[in-house]
Amino acid sequence: MSQPTRVLHVVWKMDRGGAETMIMNLYRNIDRTKVQFDFIVHTDQKCSYDDEIIALGGRIYNIPRFNGINIIKYQNAWKRFFDDHREYKLIHGHLGSTAAIYLYIAKKYGLYTIAHSHNTNNEITLKGKLYSLFAYPTRNIAHYFFGCSQDAGLDRFGKKVVYSSNFKVMNNAIKVEDFIFSGRMREKKRLEFDMGKKFVIGHIGRFNTQKNHTFLIDIFKKIHEKNDKAMLMMIGDGNLRDSIERKVNSLGLQESVIFTGVRPDIQDLLQAIDIFVFPSLFEGLGIVTVEAQASGLRCIVADVIPNEAYVTNLVDAISLSSPIDTWANAILKYAKGYERKNTYEEIKSNGYDICDTVNWLESFYLKKMEE
Repeated sequence: MSQPTRVLHVVWKMDRGGAETMIMNLYRNIDRTKVQFDFIVHTDQKCSYDDEIIALGGRIYNIPRFNGINIIKYQNAWKRFFDDHREYKLIHGHLGSTAAIYLYIAKKYGLYTIAHSHNTNNEITLKGKLYSLFAYPTRNIAHYFFGCSQDAGLDRFGKKVVYSSNFKVMNNAIKVEDFIFSGRMREKKRLEFDMGKKFVIGHIGRFNTQKNHTFLIDIFKKIHEKNDKAMLMMIGDGNLRDSIERKVNSLGLQESVIFTGVRPDIQDLLQAIDIFVFPSLFEGLGIVTVEAQASGLRCIVADVIPNEAYVTNLVDAISLSSPIDTWANAILKYAKGYERKNTYEEIKSNGYDICDTVNWLESFYLKKMEE
């Protein structure tokens, strides 16, 4: 029996972020007798998905993270890896900040290279500018380019790449049937979190500047003033969580806000909430918006969310410059409830079904290996 093609995926760490969850969705559903995923991570800490990766037959290697100063050390680590692992012929890079470095070296060793953009980069900060500076040469290095949306591709690779035959929008597909609304699961999760008859607003995202949690709390404060039966559930973790918790406490909202931390049961928690709110400052796609629609939820999102995420008529977009009252009133419009419809066919017809994406990716990998 022939051995599967082993594809090397490069990430920072395999925790439960949006890009990492997408990679795992692909990995779980791809035919692993034909294609096997291995990973290079840039942390020596154990990550959320490590055990599952090993159980699925994957290998995990560590290369120390580039500190922005000692580029020679980082380059040498990659050269040693490729010297020791001549079995790899294809590398799929998800870590954008240093892709120009490791993909260039991979090409020198004869590997087929893919650069994958999972976000836009609208941070007007030194960190954001440095990211753009380091990432820019990637467009002249990789053989092929993926983006979770056209905006994500344009931001990182530019028009010349995105409008070429070497670029593809690869949807962050999901296992749609796992998200279909279930009244039984809704009751179970609402009981678990003691939600009763409350109007529950949900948000999913890492606690960082991009996700705009401070603004979300301001919106919720206004909502709570108008409807004291409102609750806010925030799913995720991150370096800004402590400051957001302090803000919640300072506003006296601690009895009405749930911090769940990182959870493996996102599809079930979406059943429990009544409306999904997503006021991000920028997004490559915002896959959680697609997941929310798959569970039949109304979604109130910032108008920066790419068009590719609007796969049903359940999404209302509002400008981040609009008054907080505008956001609050748009959300409260659904406080009396609505019918949660089955959106399976709409999600699938818009290209977000994991089976369709996996079939395409598997064929792509195998074809490139034959060239």
